[in-house]
Amino acid sequence: MVCEDTDHGDRDKENREWRIYSCRPLQMLSAFLLLLFLSHLSIGQSHQNDSIKRKRLKPVLITSGAVYTTALIGLNSLWYSDFERQSFHFFNDNSEWKQMDKAGHFYAAFQISHTGYRLLKWSGLPEKKALLWGTVSSFLALTPIEVFDGFSTGYGASLGDLGANTLGALSFYFQKRAWGEVRIHPKFYFRRSDYAPLRPELLGDGLSEELIKDYNAQEYWLSFDLSRFHPNLPKWLNLSVGYGASGMVYASDKSNINNGFDPRRHYFIGVDIDLSEYQSRSKLINTFIYLLNMVRIPSPALEMGSSELKFHFIY
Repeated sequence: MVCEDTDHGDRDKENREWRIYSCRPLQMLSAFLLLLFLSHLSIGQSHQNDSIKRKRLKPVLITSGAVYTTALIGLNSLWYSDFERQSFHFFNDNSEWKQMDKAGHFYAAFQISHTGYRLLKWSGLPEKKALLWGTVSSFLALTPIEVFDGFSTGYGASLGDLGANTLGALSFYFQKRAWGEVRIHPKFYFRRSDYAPLRPELLGDGLSEELIKDYNAQEYWLSFDLSRFHPNLPKWLNLSVGYGASGMVYASDKSNINNGFDPRRHYFIGVDIDLSEYQSRSKLINTFIYLLNMVRIPSPALEMGSSELKFHFIY
């Protein structure tokens, strides 16, 4: 995590560091979603016996290890090669970007844990072991980021990121332990903002970059599966609460306000559509349903800003 912006110093260096920092959480998530899609092409209902399934475990572990090692090497080369190494240190970035990056870490950790669990179950691992090691997989995937950050002069390990990673992983783990299923689904939502054109080198130049860089355009939701709590309710109906922020062109509130912007938080409550209840005989369709259920489908919502209340028939 890079140091907070100041009103003096080398502005070009500052922009370069921020550009790396701002896109990292969702860049990791984008790579993860690609891996998720490829892995879930083969994860579906299987009628093969356990002995055949267990033969899958070794190839899965070897492939995962190879991908993991390659990712760490690439991470070290691409994100840290421009900065010198120093003794391990922390940097407190908890006040930056209205904590939107922390929500992204929570979301990514949850989804990695969930996918790791599904992959290990497909490989023939017993339920308790698949749950444990699926949860651990998110720590293995995300913790090295903070270790590398801690030794880099351009960054610093973030306790806030580590905490968000832990909460995301444990949210999945304890839901499975308590209920045997996921009843509260973290979801992602994106709508383009007016802020990215003001600083495209930081917030993204074009839709594909804005999707992973512009914190003003991102929202994170928790979708509660109501039918799992009360069987008489429609299976497709969820209640969701969301969080977002806007007015952010710089990392800190002080810099935004000094430059004439109005950083503020947004809270939402609304209807959501749950797709996890529906399964097909097609593995490909089930994979698509699984991925689609990771995002919030536009539906009615009530938005609560700093001083206003808005109802959106379709949001």
